[in-house]
Amino acid sequence: MKKIFSRPESLKNVTTHYCAGCGHGLAHRLIAEVIDELNIREKVIAVAPVGCAVVAYDYWNFDCTEAAHGRALAVGTAIKRVRPDNIVFTYQGDGDLAAIGTNETIHAANRGENITAIFINNAIYGMTGGQMAPTTLLGQKTATTPKGRDVRFQGYPLNISLLLGTLPAVKYVERVSLHNPQEILKSKRAIKQAFQNQIDNIGFSLVEILSPCPTYWEMSSEKAMSWIRDTMTKEFPLRRIK
Repeated sequence: MKKIFSRPESLKNVTTHYCAGCGHGLAHRLIAEVIDELNIREKVIAVAPVGCAVVAYDYWNFDCTEAAHGRALAVGTAIKRVRPDNIVFTYQGDGDLAAIGTNETIHAANRGENITAIFINNAIYGMTGGQMAPTTLLGQKTATTPKGRDVRFQGYPLNISLLLGTLPAVKYVERVSLHNPQEILKSKRAIKQAFQNQIDNIGFSLVEILSPCPTYWEMSSEKAMSWIRDTMTKEFPLRRIK
């Protein structure tokens, strides 16, 4: 029987440890498919920091390194400057890229570093127990906002992609989602564009991916996908920002 789907060479044949319905596995595969299609596997260096992203290198069949929490874009900058012919990308969650790593994110983008950032936004801290993230929606209940995020105390959700889009040195920012097959295909196209930009020496690119976390959203996998479509995209509209 002919195989309809095959495992990308850039994806290891291992069992996932992620929670049921988590979007990380989908994102890992899309990145692996793009790297294979662009024929850059031997040139890629991924930087994965602390958080649910910390074990991404257990699944990818190319060179990866770990960074301290929030420092992925600083580490990525150093690698790219020392090895400019390599294709360097970071794989970061919302707590990492938009909280403890906000400084590194903004300044790497403002310098126009020729690297690619893949930003997984699930609006919550997944690895450490479901606490509020910078991207947690108003009214959303988390371990640290049991009555829901309140603008009077926790402020508004941080729209980091929109913020980065205002910087002159940033060349490409797009927000996509994993909530249905059509959007997954759009996510792959955005990831491919971001890598191609780096290959062409265009400059800093970021792809924000709205991703489900059924465990800490306390939803079924199906409901989590619907929640992204019906609720999360109102705060974070899907579009090419720059």
